[in-house]
Amino acid sequence: MASNMDREMILADFQACTGIENIDEAITLLEQNNWDLVAAINGVIPQENGILQSDYGGETIPGPAFDPTSHPASAPAPSSSSAFRPVLPSRQIVERQPRMLDFRVEYRDRNVDVVLEDSCTVGEIKQILENELQIPVSKMLLKGWKTGDVEDSTVLKSLHLPKNNSLYVLTPDLPPPSSSSHAGALQESLNQNFMLIITHREVQREYNLNFSGSSTIQEVKRNVYDLTSIPVRHQLWEGWPASATDDSMCLAESGLSYPCHRLTVGRRSSPAQTREQSEEQSTDVHMVSDSDGDDFEDASEFGVDDGEVFGMASSALRKSPMMPENAENEGDALLQFTAEFSSRYGDCHPVFFIGSLEAAFQEAFYVKARDRKLLAIYLHHDESVLTNVFCSQMLCAESIVSYLSQNFITWAWDLTKDANRARFLTMCNRHFGSVVAQTIRTQKTDQFPLFLIIMGKRSSNEVLNVIQGNTTVDELMMRLMAAMEIFTAQQQEDIKDEDEREARENVKREQDEAYRLSLEADRAKREAHEREMAEQFRLEQIRKEQEEEREAIRLSLEQALPPEPKEENAEPVSKLRIRTPSGEFLERRFLASNKLQIVFDFVASKGFPWGEFKLLSTFPRRDVTQLDPNKSLLEVKLFPQETLFLEAKE
Repeated sequence: MASNMDREMILADFQACTGIENIDEAITLLEQNNWDLVAAINGVIPQENGILQSDYGGETIPGPAFDPTSHPASAPAPSSSSAFRPVLPSRQIVERQPRMLDFRVEYRDRNVDVVLEDSCTVGEIKQILENELQIPVSKMLLKGWKTGDVEDSTVLKSLHLPKNNSLYVLTPDLPPPSSSSHAGALQESLNQNFMLIITHREVQREYNLNFSGSSTIQEVKRNVYDLTSIPVRHQLWEGWPASATDDSMCLAESGLSYPCHRLTVGRRSSPAQTREQSEEQSTDVHMVSDSDGDDFEDASEFGVDDGEVFGMASSALRKSPMMPENAENEGDALLQFTAEFSSRYGDCHPVFFIGSLEAAFQEAFYVKARDRKLLAIYLHHDESVLTNVFCSQMLCAESIVSYLSQNFITWAWDLTKDANRARFLTMCNRHFGSVVAQTIRTQKTDQFPLFLIIMGKRSSNEVLNVIQGNTTVDELMMRLMAAMEIFTAQQQEDIKDEDEREARENVKREQDEAYRLSLEADRAKREAHEREMAEQFRLEQIRKEQEEEREAIRLSLEQALPPEPKEENAEPVSKLRIRTPSGEFLERRFLASNKLQIVFDFVASKGFPWGEFKLLSTFPRRDVTQLDPNKSLLEVKLFPQETLFLEAKE
């Protein structure tokens, strides 16, 4: 026989080779093989001719073949083991690395996550909880251990715990939170979720089920039938509170421990045996569901199986269907689905997309590459025995909910009704092709629910994975992450293509903009030139008109001038010499009696209108144009001769 230290080594090596994380299951398999490591591995993962293949250079390590006749037929072969390739550990003794254990501890309405090595003690967990919950260690009862109550000094390694554990804290010495009234406390309990840890006695299997406080005891028993195939009338219960006397009572009123309560269920072989067990175990409270016995007692006489009768009763007693039959609007159908899902399994669930499947495609695929997500389609079926477990333990697990909300658009549909099933198959055939539609069509009821992982790939939609309901949280998360890796690689390519396309479009857009600005600049230059030419033409026309007008005025003035008198004239003659701005001189004789206006007209007839020029005398200097033009030259003292000069006015 192997020592305790050797057994720990064998257990660690066995888990490393087979990938079985459940310590109880691993120990059971090793005990069945007398702690023979090679025989146990062959029993879990049979190899041809009893030889284990090593991963090191194709070397083979002979070992005793697994003999099915020497082992009980009921020994479970975990489904997860087929995903691992066994590798025999080295024959040298290797120091075992400490395992990390995860604890989810519930206290009233709070959850505390604790991660410790298996070399720590129970007391260290309580010290962490004391800091988190502000509850003294002396007032704290840490419950939920599979082995019953444990001491604070107990080392976690000695308890052989799985990696993930659920515990809860009781504080009987502390008063409960105060409430305003009993009705208010009851309403609060109805809104709470109870964790029922139910042990199936015959197979020694444990189920962790979440139920809302408004769920009835009858609903719990019917859900247990889905898991154990024990009809309600044959179920023998242990652990119900004494106040839970009626199956129609809701869990909030039944006196269950919150947040966790342990129950045990088994099959009652006969009424006499049930009564005998009830008398022997008077300290425990037994609840045998006979309420439906009268209804179904004689079902076998009519050739009807218990399971068939129960299935009909279960369907008839459901509160409401997940989705209405023949719903015209997919959005309204999804609203009812979400509301019913929350009422059955609590508010911690994936956020279901409200809208048509086409709208979900638009939201997930037809956006920028950086904003795209995978599409997860959840296909529900109320008649499947796996539905309740999958929804409550896998789909509503916080890790799954968080991962889906970050990376997926989740859309749901209920296939329970034939009309809704046919409608989805039509949508499936249109969007994914006949192969995927046929795959879903051929799925049996007990293989539901299904989880489809869809990735938008350019012009088509590709189904990456179809996950059936008989899975675990870890396997579901692993398959979601594997799909995410494929999607991320494709997304990076799409982002690169999109960036290159946007860069090309930006260059083209810049070139088009530069070309447009160039055209506008040329057009503006051309228009400015045309305006300038038009303005020059207009000014030229005005100038010509002005010149013509001035020439006409000059000619008229020249013609209107009186003739120049001769030097020898009977009347006095004044001789004027006028210097122009260009330095030339204009000379003319005028009668001394001529008005000054005639001098102005003479100067204007030579191209110097008196409105633009002024006529100045030298000695004394004066502006002649300021004098009265009606006076004579004699009166203004421009006689007998005078030199004047023209100056342009400012």
